[in-house]
Amino acid sequence: MTDSLHIVCPHCHTTNRVARSQLGSAPDCGSCHKPLFEAHSTALDEASFDKHISRNQIPVLVDFWAPWCGPCRQMAPGFEQAAKQLEPQIRVAKVDTEANQSLAARFQIRSIPTLALFVGGREVARQAGAMGVADIVRWTQANLPR
Repeated sequence: MTDSLHIVCPHCHTTNRVARSQLGSAPDCGSCHKPLFEAHSTALDEASFDKHISRNQIPVLVDFWAPWCGPCRQMAPGFEQAAKQLEPQIRVAKVDTEANQSLAARFQIRSIPTLALFVGGREVARQAGAMGVADIVRWTQANLPR
């Protein structure tokens, strides 16, 4: 296990090298100087999605959702609370499937909300349907590679 990790900035999408021991010490981006973790989800679009999935050396939990979806809006506050519990060990992100239809098609998102967990650039788990904060955290942790 290496002592530093690549972490993609949620603001400017620059890849940063962060010492593993410094993850919990509120590291800042070397480029834009904003916090790399703010205990809430990062909105991803088609341009930033692949960079976050492929370059982050921490798992990435993605909520595929849409603004018109009632269950998505119902789950949103719990997803933000889950981000507070999961970061900085896991990047928590959201993809608006209405605004990013080709991403939704590429990942064959058939119902929303759908959570997808990516590790090392690959999807390792998927769960459709709204969940509460405790279930989001538990599901995510249960699906991390050991």
